[in-house]
Amino acid sequence: MVYTISTAFAIYFVIWWIALFLTLPFGVRSQHEDGESVPGTDPGAPIATRMGRKLIWTTVISAVFFAITWLGNSAGYLTTERISRLMGF
Repeated sequence: MVYTISTAFAIYFVIWWIALFLTLPFGVRSQHEDGESVPGTDPGAPIATRMGRKLIWTTVISAVFFAITWLGNSAGYLTTERISRLMGF
């Protein structure tokens, strides 16, 4: 299977969003954990989410995972037949 640019972008986009949701909870401290609560806000609200770092980590993780799957597909390890055989179809 040859990746077209649009197919590769769509696969990378899906991997990127999954990686984003996996990295979101790391490093977040709530107001309750820090001990400083702003009146009128939820104690579980985050203090500093550090979204810039998370977006960079998401991009790196998804690029590595995408490269591994692309190389696996190019080498013939991730074919539809192999994956279906592994799943028992």
